[in-house]
Amino acid sequence: MKVQYWSPSLLVLAGCLVGQPSQATELVYTPVDPAFGGSPLNGSWLLANAQAQNDFDDPKSQSRGGFSSPSALERFSNQLESRLLSQLLTDVGNGNSGSLTTDDFIVNIVDDSGNLTIQITDRLTGEISEIAINGLDPSN
Repeated sequence: MKVQYWSPSLLVLAGCLVGQPSQATELVYTPVDPAFGGSPLNGSWLLANAQAQNDFDDPKSQSRGGFSSPSALERFSNQLESRLLSQLLTDVGNGNSGSLTTDDFIVNIVDDSGNLTIQITDRLTGEISEIAINGLDPSN
């Protein structure tokens, strides 16, 4: 049997380590997610990572079709309706009454000596909305 000898310096070092109390510091948890007290600067990074890992496809999103830009005819029609309604309101300011019928609405405007009544009828549902403004001075 072979006897192994320890050097005196190794024995002194081992004695020092065993005899000394270990030193440690308190562990402090710092959250990363801003929803739980982390830095608000982490929010966009966490969202980008979550979206990059998400491979779920919503079946309803494909049936929605997304946004489609209006055609030139629809844009022209919308601008014409807007212009006609603007002209109708200008005429009411001059003391005249009038109406405008579109595909969706019927707008009747009546100015009765400073009492302005705007009646809007939804052609699809038949619902009527009425706006009354009193004390309108046609001279202004």
